[in-house]
Amino acid sequence: MAPHPAIDPDSSLWAWLAHDLRFYREKYGLSQSAMGRIIGRSATNLSNCEANRRRITDKEAKLLDARFKTGGHFLRLLHFAQLGHDPNWLKQYVHLERRAKVAKTFQALVIPGLLQIPEYAYAVIKAGDNPNVEERMEERMQRQAILDDPSCPVLWALTTESVLEWPVGGRDVMRRQLAHLLDMSERDNVNIRVVPKSTGAYAGLSGSFSIISGDTGAVAYTDSPGGGRLVPATAEVESYANRYDRIGQVALPTGLSRQMIEKVMEAL
Repeated sequence: MAPHPAIDPDSSLWAWLAHDLRFYREKYGLSQSAMGRIIGRSATNLSNCEANRRRITDKEAKLLDARFKTGGHFLRLLHFAQLGHDPNWLKQYVHLERRAKVAKTFQALVIPGLLQIPEYAYAVIKAGDNPNVEERMEERMQRQAILDDPSCPVLWALTTESVLEWPVGGRDVMRRQLAHLLDMSERDNVNIRVVPKSTGAYAGLSGSFSIISGDTGAVAYTDSPGGGRLVPATAEVESYANRYDRIGQVALPTGLSRQMIEKVMEAL
């Protein structure tokens, strides 16, 4: 197995966890295959965990704690890593997004990133006082390439009537953004639905989030003040999936959503 770059345990809780996986393995003279057998992973899979490209589960943390008699170190560290903001979340998210089979997103404040035109994305990123607006915008546009890939994921996007009406970047930009939504909604792998303002209080008022799923399971991402966090824990991901379904129950069907987009676009 080729060695991977050293992980800086001070950069994040997830990095600390990845560092300690390798530290304990080497401390006890175990190969990656032997360490993998303890938690039921292959050597390659374990290597990805040590490189902070994949995450261990609660069950695996408990197995490590029992094997090395840590007093609960791995489970405790995993718990706090799951609760905290990961400064490297975007890199992790994009890595998983590229391998996703299904991507579900609910955006209460802006058009979903995978569906933004460059001018709209620029206005959103600039409004957030980001010092690298052009770089961030380019990264966002590059992410959209997954929708053109032969093995592209199915994108289920929920947004709100208020998002459609908010003229981000000006009226001309917003008209072109809405026209782009209509074009994208005609693709077989893209479904766009809108929650009307007449709905009143609903499950989406607690904030935006996304869920991506593939061969390695599902992961959620949730926005929060000052950043966001990835949610790999199965039980918590299921709670986001349940919330997504509840929001979907009050969203307009695809055809009526397209009609609403057209109506708002004509009114701009």
